[in-house]
Amino acid sequence: MPVEKDNFIAVIKDNQSLIFKICYSYCSNPEDRKDLQQEIIIQLWNSFTKFDGRVKISTWIYRIALNTAISFYRKDRKNKEKIVSMDTSLISLPVFGPNVEQDERITLLYKYIENLNEIDKALILLLLEDKSYREIADILGITLTNVATKISRVKKNLKKQFNNN
Repeated sequence: MPVEKDNFIAVIKDNQSLIFKICYSYCSNPEDRKDLQQEIIIQLWNSFTKFDGRVKISTWIYRIALNTAISFYRKDRKNKEKIVSMDTSLISLPVFGPNVEQDERITLLYKYIENLNEIDKALILLLLEDKSYREIADILGITLTNVATKISRVKKNLKKQFNNN
C-alpha cells in the first residue's frame, strides 16, 4: 500500500494549484478554504483506487474537487446563509495591455461571476481555464449539450448585465 500512498501524494502535488483554485473560488474565508481543501483531498483519497485512466487525471480531480466544493458550498450556505466570494485573482484572463476601459470591464466581469450560482460559476471557471466543452462535460458529469446550453445562457446573462451597466 505504500506505493499507492506515494502515487497519491505525487498526484496531489502535481495538481495542487487546481485544488487551491477551486478552494479559493468557492470559499472566501481562509478557515473554510482549509476545510474544503481537506475535504477534497479526503474525497480524492477515497476514490483514488477507482481511477481507471479513461480520462486525464486532472479531469478526474476537477470533477471530484468541483463536486465536493459545490456540496460544501451548499452545506455551508445552509448553515451560515452567506454568499461565497470568488477570489478572482486566481482566474487569468487574456491581457490586452494598459486599457482603463478593458480593466473596468474585467472588474465588472469578476463581479458578475461572483454572483453566479455554484454550477454556473464552475462552468465559467472551467471555460476561463480554456477547457473544451467536452472536458467541462466530463468534469461536471453533464452532457455536452447541457454544457453548451448552460454556457450560452450564462454568457447571455453576463452580456445583459454589461449592457445594463
